[in-house]
Amino acid sequence: MNTREVTQAKQRLDAVFKVGQSLDDLDAQAHFARYLCVLTSGFIETSVRAIFASYARLQSGPAVQNFVECELTFFQNPKMEKILELARAFKPEWEDALRRETDGQLKDAVDSIVANRNRIAHGESVGLSLAVINRYYADASRVVELLEKQCR
Repeated sequence: MNTREVTQAKQRLDAVFKVGQSLDDLDAQAHFARYLCVLTSGFIETSVRAIFASYARLQSGPAVQNFVECELTFFQNPKMEKILELARAFKPEWEDALRRETDGQLKDAVDSIVANRNRIAHGESVGLSLAVINRYYADASRVVELLEKQCR
């Protein structure tokens, strides 16, 4: 991870995932998996914002930087299609490449994280385990890495 904000957010989230590994009680693990899902969704959202804001800072003048950062405040519920649309807004070829690289498991993981977070936020039950959210987090981290690579 190259963007400082993303690196720090990932380190904090990695530490929380380690706490989850130490839980023995299955009920506690299920609750913690839901908590991790919410945090992982937030990690994706804030990482996408930070990566594109950093790109704008490096590639444009203050007015464009300000515009991009203001527009990014509206980026929420980071399903893969929304991330692809945002990439296309910067460079159409970024969307094409990202779509190819994330099709399948990576896309499904990101979309599942966000869908589960929305269900959790609305008080619905979800069937998440620590093993599943760990896999989703690894896949979401890969998507964030791909975005960083594009925005270098």
